[in-house]
Amino acid sequence: QLSCLLKMVTLHGIPRDLDSYPKDLLLFLSPSDYAATGSCSQFFTNVGQANGDVLPREAPQRQQLLLEALECLRIPGTQINEEDAKILGWLVCELDGEYIRGSGGSLLKDLSRCGSFLPDQEEAIRDVISSGNTTFGPPAAWSAFTLSELSGLIPVLGHSILRQIPK
Repeated sequence: QLSCLLKMVTLHGIPRDLDSYPKDLLLFLSPSDYAATGSCSQFFTNVGQANGDVLPREAPQRQQLLLEALECLRIPGTQINEEDAKILGWLVCELDGEYIRGSGGSLLKDLSRCGSFLPDQEEAIRDVISSGNTTFGPPAAWSAFTLSELSGLIPVLGHSILRQIPK
């Protein structure tokens, strides 16, 4: 339905007031199409706030949006800072293990909002947490507040990490 709606909205070109339409429409639009109405970082800020679940996990558009966002934000290598993570929004959930490791603990809070993870992502999250080099510190120093902040990651942690968390 959204794809059809986008075709109707863009029938005579990209409208100047595209930002006033539902953000979910942007999931079916290319950033180059959006360029006439705003910057690519604004486009990905809006995409990051859209409902990513509109696209199935396996949809090629999800990976394509991520690749275009990384290019737009000029992210060199695999390190993503908190500012870029905020722009990416739900696209953080598409990052592979290399990006999760490369960004250290800066993505943990954002990742905790993801509904599910691929095995590569789970392993990377465990590696980052086990290192203790995060703003949350090592699991042995965690509090109830830390667990609430990272509640979405608890199923991923595994027995060896959970064992370290104080009762």
